[in-house]
Amino acid sequence: MDFTFTEEQQAAAEAARGVFADVAPDGVPSPALTRGGPVADHFDRALWEKLARTDLLGLLLDEEHGGAGLDAVALCLVLRESAKALARVPLLESSAAAAAVQAHGGEEAKSELLARAGRGEVVLTVAAHGRTGHDAAELAVTARKDGDAWVLDGVQTAVPWAFDADYVLVPARTGGDDRSLLALVPRGHEGATLAEQISTTGERLGELRLDSARIAARHVITADGAWEELRALLTTGTCALALGLGDRVLAMTSDYAAKREQFGHPIATFQAVAVQAADRYIDLRAMEVTLWQAAWRISSGAPGALPASGDIAVAKIWASEGVRRVVQTAQHLHGGFGADVDYPLHRFHAWAKHLELSLGPAAAHEERLGDLLAAHPLA
Repeated sequence: MDFTFTEEQQAAAEAARGVFADVAPDGVPSPALTRGGPVADHFDRALWEKLARTDLLGLLLDEEHGGAGLDAVALCLVLRESAKALARVPLLESSAAAAAVQAHGGEEAKSELLARAGRGEVVLTVAAHGRTGHDAAELAVTARKDGDAWVLDGVQTAVPWAFDADYVLVPARTGGDDRSLLALVPRGHEGATLAEQISTTGERLGELRLDSARIAARHVITADGAWEELRALLTTGTCALALGLGDRVLAMTSDYAAKREQFGHPIATFQAVAVQAADRYIDLRAMEVTLWQAAWRISSGAPGALPASGDIAVAKIWASEGVRRVVQTAQHLHGGFGADVDYPLHRFHAWAKHLELSLGPAAAHEERLGDLLAAHPLA
């Protein structure tokens, strides 16, 4: 296992830093000030176009589709930078969905979607939260074959960027052989309706209801393991977002503590403040090493004592717990500024809570890890 990034991966991260350098978190509206409505009706299209021009939307796509042919590690490096700026773009969802189509989709779907997705002309998203946000996403929708199409019924909640995406990639479970498949549901498709939901960040989500929605076979992926691979990439990418957000918040806290004075001294010189900041630094480094372990496993397919889901579970444990501790400590050390909805830290806290909820409770991942250890003893 080598965590040294390749030149191509480092170049992607450098390009991302250049793109997101001009994105100010101060410009993201506060969800506390929107009176229950979305912070904006659409994602940041100007930033999306800039990402397309710098070839960051096709990181995971092969060169034949106009992509860079890179891996999950490169995508996570870019996502880390995007989270530092609270970038309002469906970079993770669209990249992951396109990767699933490339790996398991038919030739017709590939030629129809992939090159356009890499150019930002087609936006993809994924319904990954199930009916309630707590149950398995693939169990929330049923699929049955009907002639040359598949018919979908069910509900998926909290679909990110659902009102902007051209296609929602929906996991579903077949009735006969109890397999999971992925269906590309076009926006406005007959039998598919969206109801508005508002996330913790103030972003506009969609509850997707499918009522006998017929999806052409060319837009359905039936390959074994396709959903599991997509879910692993989405989860690992979410951990990368948590890391980037935490990095930025700790930097904000360090800057503030170095300037804020009490009793004639910067509060950064107080032992209680230094210890809390040091603990959060340790959290972030643990989040980082577990993230790269998970991203490396799903990128390389390298064998290990545990399945890759074990590495992903460890990354989720650290990300969900770590990002919460980082923003809570930041708000505490910022004092009154930490609760000021006009100060950027408030927005980072809202995004951190959304990421924590998306990842799920650490206790559940610990239980999953325990089951894996029991089934695959390391000794």
